[in-house]
Amino acid sequence: MPKYIIEREIPGAGRLSSSELRGISQKSCSVLQSLGPQIQWVQSYVTDDKITCIYIAPNAELIREHARQGGFPADRVMELRATIDPTTAEPQQPAAVAPAPA
Repeated sequence: MPKYIIEREIPGAGRLSSSELRGISQKSCSVLQSLGPQIQWVQSYVTDDKITCIYIAPNAELIREHARQGGFPADRVMELRATIDPTTAEPQQPAAVAPAPA
């Protein structure tokens, strides 16, 4: 199933209290329950003026519907095409080959 990055422009997001963040999380979870199991919230990152979220969903339209029902902005919805990290830089090892039967 595709994974998406959602950018939510929210001025002052980094100053939201833990109680406010809990309320946003609860609203998101409530909408997710009503939309069904095809959409999953993985994690969100809060910066000064933006909340960036990772979701798993069959399509971007379901992500936008979640935002609409929750009253959240979804300024950019981008399908994640690949994930890289420091291990991506490591040379690939050839697959082990079993010796040919004698």
